Amino acid sequence: MLAYLLVCLLVSPALAEMRVPQSQAEVTIGFVPVVDTAAPAVVNIYARRVVNTRLSPFRNDPFFQDLFRDFGSPRQRVQNSLGSGVILSEDGIVVSNYHVVGEATDIRVVLNDRREFSAKVLLSDEESDLAILRLDGASDLSALQLRDSDSVQVGELVLAIGNPFGVGQTVTSGIVSGLARSGTATGNARGYFIQTDAPINPGNSGGALVDVNGHLIGINTQILSRSGGSNGIGFAIPSDLVAQFVAQAQAGETEFQRPWAGVTGQPVTADMAEGLGLPRPGGVILSELHPQSGFAEAGLAPGDVITAVDGAPVNTPAEMIYRMSVTGIGTLAPFTLFRNGSSDVIEITLKPAPENPARATRVTTGSSVIPGLRLSTVNPAVIAELNLPLTTEGVVVEDPGRFGRRAGLRTGDVLLRINGVPVQDSPSAEALLVTNGPWLILDIQRGTQRSTLRYRL
Repeated sequence: MLAYLLVCLLVSPALAEMRVPQSQAEVTIGFVPVVDTAAPAVVNIYARRVVNTRLSPFRNDPFFQDLFRDFGSPRQRVQNSLGSGVILSEDGIVVSNYHVVGEATDIRVVLNDRREFSAKVLLSDEESDLAILRLDGASDLSALQLRDSDSVQVGELVLAIGNPFGVGQTVTSGIVSGLARSGTATGNARGYFIQTDAPINPGNSGGALVDVNGHLIGINTQILSRSGGSNGIGFAIPSDLVAQFVAQAQAGETEFQRPWAGVTGQPVTADMAEGLGLPRPGGVILSELHPQSGFAEAGLAPGDVITAVDGAPVNTPAEMIYRMSVTGIGTLAPFTLFRNGSSDVIEITLKPAPENPARATRVTTGSSVIPGLRLSTVNPAVIAELNLPLTTEGVVVEDPGRFGRRAGLRTGDVLLRINGVPVQDSPSAEALLVTNGPWLILDIQRGTQRSTLRYRL
């Protein structure tokens, strides 16, 4: 019934013209004008990729399946995924989710009028779960206009348009039920979402969340559910971040360039606010800063509180990273800083994580005791890519390879010492792994835990 009470929004040009329906005709027309505007720009996406697998004889054994995962005959398997996308330009720029198309080798896009196009990925990012596509040979397409997602308010009527369960394009309605959702609410501590109760189901991923004027406010990406079906808690990636992806894709980037904070922090609780002298809980208190971070260069230190980025309040690290991302690389951004009982505004140039020192990636050869191991020297860019602790130093395992996995190594393991010798960079680690001794002893760091692995050669 809420849709009927505010149905006039569907035909009014601006949100400011809210009013109660004045006639039965206005009530009856429902969401038709919005759907007529938005639906032609929402597409169905069919993606396929070929993956190499091994059919292990121990695949059903709970104890040996991990130990012997690399045994068995190699085979290729085709994985299919189904999702949705949104056309953002007349010449065929489409946005969807990374988990729909990010690793696909063949992408087919079907428009609302049943025309079909092949597509290729221009830019994708697994962390943000966004991908930008271009349709081959497309022109004069219907496209949705992006709305500033910062202007979205809780309680607004919205429509979710997509292809749930592959049944065909479907429209569901609801409201914006929450903003600035991040952390454990979504299972993604680094994400930032608009929450809606418009039903979203598998296949809706990458579809449009539009307002009553048919403008795109978000890309539907995930749901909170125990059963796999919609429970009325869905999440959409804000349109402001989508705009940054489109801009970078059109500039020729193939990977999303995200500003690097180089800090760790946590939300300010009520107890912390009282101790810090803040009038109310809010902001992010910094606990650690990397020496190459722009925050460190600007003179910030542990204990400082960031309360806003570019004038927008932030209450979690995910919100702060989101605000930096939508502001963009190379921008001189104002940060509101609370320190020693007073607030100040400082400007920091947003930049990507530096490649200093050079990562100098090496892949160990057959002369190594663990061949096929891909190693890189840890630097800020590597820390950001692999989500390593900020103070990490040494050499990281980017890919353990077949023999490394058998030895118990994982992607993200940091080699600290090899046979008691400290590891400084990837070339020295590669040299130390060529040994004729009876033992190989690796001191490693996995996350925040340190351990020692011993092998008899």
